[in-house]
Amino acid sequence: MCTTVLVGKKASIDGSTIIGRNDDTFAPYNPQRFYVQASNKEQSGIYSSNQNGFKAELPKAAYRYQIVPNVDIKKEGFFGESGFNEKNVGMSATESVYANEHVLAYDPLLSDGLAEDSMMLMVLPYIDSAKHGVEYLGNLIKTHGSAEGNGVIFSDKNDVWYMEIVTGHHWVAQRIPDDACCVIANQVSIEEIDFNDNENFMWSEGIQEFVEKNNLNPNLSGWNFRKIFGTSTEKDRHYNTPRVWFGQRYFNPDIKQEPDSNDLPFIFHANRKLSVEDVEYILSSHYDETVYDPYGKGTETEKLLFRPISLNRTQNSHVMQVRNNVPEDLSTIMWICVGVPAYTPYVPFYGNSNDSDPSYSDTKLEWNLTDAYWMYRTVTALVEGHYSKLIQSDLDYLKECREFLIRIINETDEAGKYLRNEEATKFLTNKNHEIVAKMREITMKYIGELVVKSIELSKLTFDMDKNL
Repeated sequence: MCTTVLVGKKASIDGSTIIGRNDDTFAPYNPQRFYVQASNKEQSGIYSSNQNGFKAELPKAAYRYQIVPNVDIKKEGFFGESGFNEKNVGMSATESVYANEHVLAYDPLLSDGLAEDSMMLMVLPYIDSAKHGVEYLGNLIKTHGSAEGNGVIFSDKNDVWYMEIVTGHHWVAQRIPDDACCVIANQVSIEEIDFNDNENFMWSEGIQEFVEKNNLNPNLSGWNFRKIFGTSTEKDRHYNTPRVWFGQRYFNPDIKQEPDSNDLPFIFHANRKLSVEDVEYILSSHYDETVYDPYGKGTETEKLLFRPISLNRTQNSHVMQVRNNVPEDLSTIMWICVGVPAYTPYVPFYGNSNDSDPSYSDTKLEWNLTDAYWMYRTVTALVEGHYSKLIQSDLDYLKECREFLIRIINETDEAGKYLRNEEATKFLTNKNHEIVAKMREITMKYIGELVVKSIELSKLTFDMDKNL
């Protein structure tokens, strides 16, 4: 259960393509690790999912890639979630989406088909561009079928592609226009498909015939994928569409819409150039400054009416940036938040690196302050325990983090702009470690401050004569 934000390169402030997503699970905590898998030109064998029995032969050669899986793979499954490969191609998987019963009746999901738990492993190491990612995954669905409805994002320096797999074998994908953006929240989102435009749309083989044969198109004219394959239920209007409404409202306050509308557009335009921080704001939000904010000034009914974007069960939130204003060796950055994004910062990792950091790659299942996952979750627990008293200190902490990170990214870009190949990779790997160390220093200092403030806020106190 996730929320996705997409931004084309001409819609961003610096010419980057930007994709972001919250990875929300069904539990308040499900520890994840983040590491880099080395390239492998001699791999062999069969991949097998321990979740649903999906099996497929592995290609011989795999690129180096980042990956963010669960720690408890045996129990929870792999679920790689997000990363860049060495070709500077980004992938985030998946946004859960749901088809209606009419299309599923004619093309049901396959219990042992390709599912989210296996998708990153089966795709990211083998693709050379965002569009190639759609083609590659589409062929896997054709061969093996799909076990569930999934929205999948691919990006490179030029393109952002969004792909929706909704039945056992059928899917569509759309290239996001360079000057546009999208907010997606657990619903089929893609609308009109132009089957004469192969540059901006892709689709599964035989999808038009499938719809026509089974009388599935309810539209008086046109071919609207959302209307044909998607859902429109009361749950959608309380769980899904309000998140899209809030994101579109933040990117363009001039857009006047209702949070429970089922006709919010897939593609829209912001009223300004968008930054990584803008995407982070949406992913970290809980209807801030509206009556629907659980911490806001609305009625008790209003505050609990809609499902927030940032949740205590957001296990990681990531914003993936491919920049066009720096050399390609420095172009990819995955900003990752392994705490709850409403309270904790996004830490940047250059994609062109050989590892992450032990505090990210060696995450334990049990709480400990050595691991980034648990350190940032400690911030969340302490702040939320006394929200009204501590939220301003948290906002100050986040501002301090952002200021440091903007500065060090600029310094790193400047220092590394003439480095190439292995020299650049080594330099950026070391910088990733340096960034993690400084962020740990800032955060542990803040945790100490929170502990002291929490003690002072205890209700087990009483005003008394200082002489007693």
